[in-house]
Amino acid sequence: MRHRRAPRSWRFVALLCVVLPFCGAYAAAPGFGTARAGAVWGAALEFIAPRTLEPLGIPRMAVWGLSGITALDPDLTVQEQSGKLLLYGPNRIIFATAAPQPTDAMAWGDACAAVAARAFAVSPALERAGTEGVIRSFFDELFNHFDPYSRYEAPREAAQDRAMRLGHAGLGITLGREGSAVVVARVAPSSPADEAGIATGMVVLAIDGAATAGRHLAALQSRLRGPAGSSIALTVRPARSLPQTVRLTSGLVPTQTVFGSMNENIAMLRVIGFDRDTGEQFAAALGALMAGNPAPKGIVIDLRGNRGGLLRQSALSVDTLLGQGTIIRTVGRDPAADRLWRAEGGDLARGLPVVILVDGATASAAEVFSASLSDNDRAVVVGSATLGKGLVQSVTSLPGGGELFVTWSRMIAPRGWPLQGLGVFPELCTSLGTNSLAAQIASLKAGRDMLAKPLAETRAARAPMPLAEVLALRDSCPASVGSSGYFKAAKALIDDPVAYRAALIHPLIGAAARGA
Repeated sequence: MRHRRAPRSWRFVALLCVVLPFCGAYAAAPGFGTARAGAVWGAALEFIAPRTLEPLGIPRMAVWGLSGITALDPDLTVQEQSGKLLLYGPNRIIFATAAPQPTDAMAWGDACAAVAARAFAVSPALERAGTEGVIRSFFDELFNHFDPYSRYEAPREAAQDRAMRLGHAGLGITLGREGSAVVVARVAPSSPADEAGIATGMVVLAIDGAATAGRHLAALQSRLRGPAGSSIALTVRPARSLPQTVRLTSGLVPTQTVFGSMNENIAMLRVIGFDRDTGEQFAAALGALMAGNPAPKGIVIDLRGNRGGLLRQSALSVDTLLGQGTIIRTVGRDPAADRLWRAEGGDLARGLPVVILVDGATASAAEVFSASLSDNDRAVVVGSATLGKGLVQSVTSLPGGGELFVTWSRMIAPRGWPLQGLGVFPELCTSLGTNSLAAQIASLKAGRDMLAKPLAETRAARAPMPLAEVLALRDSCPASVGSSGYFKAAKALIDDPVAYRAALIHPLIGAAARGA
């Protein structure tokens, strides 16, 4: 394959760049956002450098990122040699610029942008990718050297992600019908409607003065929508009260992540993620179920498929069930990453047996929730080995609206074992088949736990761990999604105090784990 021969003018510039220490005058390329790329990369390097789990150094990370140029155009490579950043084309140096001081992140961002701009000028592949594509490729290649969870989100993605984390604008009211009357069917917790005192069951007589009688629900519901800051006058009639008009201003409606129900006198709490208001939602749902008549005899918390979310919200949820004890510990190179989370609340469930359902897709903050209650003997975990995502990311906004997620700490369970890689090993395993599950339940009813040995080994594990050792421990209850028998197993434990006590961690491995 014959390579393109550079135009004579570019060859002349390349020669000058080898001789001169700086070539900034030639770095600008039409169509490439040099200033934007430099600001984004400089801010990113400045944020990352003190936070990585292992010290890496800004120059090394910058060169890793610049290999994104090669990923877009294999004819181009970047190296740092003799105090210079060199952009190579086929058999020649295209561009050179002095390498900044090793600790000057912003200068390195500008230098990287100068190299990228020069590459952009000679490469149709980079031109097709555009400024944002080159910026993204820098981060893709940089984070190839990191863990699976550090990442960059472009401005549009970041805005969507923030909206999902925070919620959406609205009033937080869902309408329904009771006979011919339009009523409030649901009010989202912490929404503008909730804060204004709107409650389920209120009859909605008018919206902005227009009567609701005879109108379709879909049309009425659409009248409640509007951008943040818009206002609506709602005329409602509470039970055994006169009508009243309340003016509501559209605002943040947190995403609903907790759903409560009753099944065979067992309180069921399904938690699909840990977002901004999950802790509050969890406490409210648990309190409502506990206040039911009859009161529940036990609690099942379903975390299957829960990919995690905010560590703080997981800790707040644990706090509603755990009166005292360690929730989780985080450890990193940056002193600000070291934190000990302890329970400071009270047990809203008043000591009722708690069973947590997990599977191979349960991850991160959901694993923290499971490990905390299990290690503190407050719950029995039923299911399979979880994903094993035990790293915490620190998030920052970048110039232009993008976001950076950088792993900066490891999560350590209350008994000292690492969540990363290992995951949470359940006290009752559903992924070994129905016969094994039946045998485990029968053994627990007799006061014995067939999984005592792998449970003790996982809780005694300490980081760092060889991969082979991690896999061997996880093989005792392989990660699985979709296996059956979860609720039946949970009910068997709740219905039999002997089986429930036998499944708890403390009587089985407490001494072994503490002595490890």
